[in-house]
Amino acid sequence: MKYRDFGKTGKKLSALGMGCMRLPVLDGDMNRIDEAKAIALIRQAIDGGVNYVDTAWGYHGGNSEPLVARALRDGYREKVHLATKLPCYLVRSRGDMDTFLNSQLEKLGTDHIDFYLLHALNRDSWKVVRENGVADFIERAKADGRIRHIGFSFHDDYPVFEEILLFYPWDFCQIHYNFIDETYQAGVKGLRLASSLGMGVVIMEPLRGGGLTHNIPENIRDAWNELQPRRSPADWALSWLWDQPEVGIVLSGMTEPAHVTENLQIADRSGIGTLDPATKAHMKKIRDLYHDRIVINCTGCGYCMPCPHDVDIPGSFQYLNLGSMINNWDEGKRLYKLLVASKGKQASLCIACGECLEKCPQHLPIPETMELIVEKFGC
Repeated sequence: MKYRDFGKTGKKLSALGMGCMRLPVLDGDMNRIDEAKAIALIRQAIDGGVNYVDTAWGYHGGNSEPLVARALRDGYREKVHLATKLPCYLVRSRGDMDTFLNSQLEKLGTDHIDFYLLHALNRDSWKVVRENGVADFIERAKADGRIRHIGFSFHDDYPVFEEILLFYPWDFCQIHYNFIDETYQAGVKGLRLASSLGMGVVIMEPLRGGGLTHNIPENIRDAWNELQPRRSPADWALSWLWDQPEVGIVLSGMTEPAHVTENLQIADRSGIGTLDPATKAHMKKIRDLYHDRIVINCTGCGYCMPCPHDVDIPGSFQYLNLGSMINNWDEGKRLYKLLVASKGKQASLCIACGECLEKCPQHLPIPETMELIVEKFGC
């Protein structure tokens, strides 16, 4: 396993991290983890050199943290840096922060969290935790030893990312980033800014929740097959990330032993500067093929906002386009439902009043597209 210096933490962490959000489950029920398989999977990754294990309060309906605690028995806790997250979307007061952290320490069977994140920050949840004294919480939790390093994971537009990044001397951050999403959310601009500030950067959604490896459109599969040597799309996509010096850890949601073996092998042969210019240029062409599948060419300028009926118009368009781009409407729906859960503002609130049509500089058919979103995603 290759290791990378993780910013100002002074730690060398495995380039591949074990993400415990998509563990094997029973009967397709995401709240029922297949405990024997999941523990074996986590330990297989650790035995292969992975030393960063990531979980969160809400993963698998709240069952991920206790499962990780059981997987880290028998000496495995001492082999890893454990990461979990404050559920900021549930925080309503300063006291809530301590309550959640103390409960997580108990559930994880540990006296400290090595890497603690403010989970899924967006404009709204950031405002809540900031105004409720999150900086004081961080300082006290670090001082009393409950957490060692502090960071945040992020789901919003770049200006919000920069605001959060510059608010506090974070040790690290976690962003959505992959070869078709260079300008999505924090994007490559945020990746490089965080790195320039000495922060470690963790990458989530490196394969778009598996969307870059399943149901691949025929023309895109043909384009992948033109690359030599012949490797899987997952291999190329992960290698593209590890080629970049600013990337610290790539989180993978591995659900089968074969996934662990493959990802360990890819991590071992990948590294900074291992992709030649011709390969990277060809991957840009593949990215463009994905982008050609966009349903509505919204640039996210926001001129249509605010909607008088509280629809997040650009946000809704993002997930419609995603479902089409990766030929996976289920994954688009999953992420869209996360938007709805955190912000509301779903497409079904649209009453076709037409106010957005007067503001849109691209004259997009917004109300008709909202109907399509409701048809595809159900709300």
